[in-house]
Amino acid sequence: MIPLVAFPEVVERYAPFFADVFSAEAFIEFKRYISGLIVSENKTVDGINRLFVFESRNQSSLNRLLTVSPFALAALNQARLAVLASVPATHRKPKGVLSVDDTLLSHYGQDFEQIAKLYDHVSESYVWAHDLVTLHYSDDDTDYPLLFQLWQPVDLAKLEQGLRTAQVPLKASKEPLKETAPHKWRSYLLGVWQRRQKQSPEIQDLYDSKLSIAQALLQQWVTAHPDEALPVVFDNWFTQPDFCRFLDQTLHLPYVGTLADGDKVTLQSGPETLKDFANRLKQEHRQAGAAGGKAVFQRITITYKGEPETY
Repeated sequence: MIPLVAFPEVVERYAPFFADVFSAEAFIEFKRYISGLIVSENKTVDGINRLFVFESRNQSSLNRLLTVSPFALAALNQARLAVLASVPATHRKPKGVLSVDDTLLSHYGQDFEQIAKLYDHVSESYVWAHDLVTLHYSDDDTDYPLLFQLWQPVDLAKLEQGLRTAQVPLKASKEPLKETAPHKWRSYLLGVWQRRQKQSPEIQDLYDSKLSIAQALLQQWVTAHPDEALPVVFDNWFTQPDFCRFLDQTLHLPYVGTLADGDKVTLQSGPETLKDFANRLKQEHRQAGAAGGKAVFQRITITYKGEPETY
């Protein structure tokens, strides 16, 4: 471990952007914490605190910054965005893109607030994790998160009571699932909540799903930046009709959503899986080429991160 005899130059240069967020003492601890995240191999509070030989302090002071210091996370994030806006390489550009996604923050152990057993598509297994929903910015030069919110597991008792208060009917035949199969009871209540929101708008506030969090982040960003009509991209989990309509009809933003092979598209000929539709287009492309006709697909080259890509 290399001890720190001064704050790193990059911390001293950009720390003034954050001075108004903290008290004078908390600001010093903030600079110590950021320096430790940059330099220390051991990124625990104790490991970071032991780095400093020029200003020895009890680690409880740094711990208080992270647990009880009364700074506002939103103000801290705004200061971070101000730093990025001040640097030409990270300043947002008209050709930038917004993306929406969620990230699992896995943990060893279950003794964490708002932790849940969630499916990890990377390891193809269930893990104990937090789930962070992020609105991200990207262009040819840079990538960084704009806004974020931690998803919280649904409070089933609150959801059930809220549905009953709103006089949303619940099947008596499903109630034994509370004891026999709690995961099925959870899925049933969430399904009812999702389907009945248009008839009973008052139940929307009973639970913040990842989709509703994504909508709130986008609404917050568009309200604060009405002149930035950047396109929004997302994977097939977020490609759902209500979310797409929200982007198009409420926020008036262009969007690109991913679809999976098994997703169905509705065509003039009727519903068809995306895989079958793609295979049919490929076949029509080959047939047109063999007959000397107009091809279905044309080769196109775009620039991504400064490099040409051909599709």
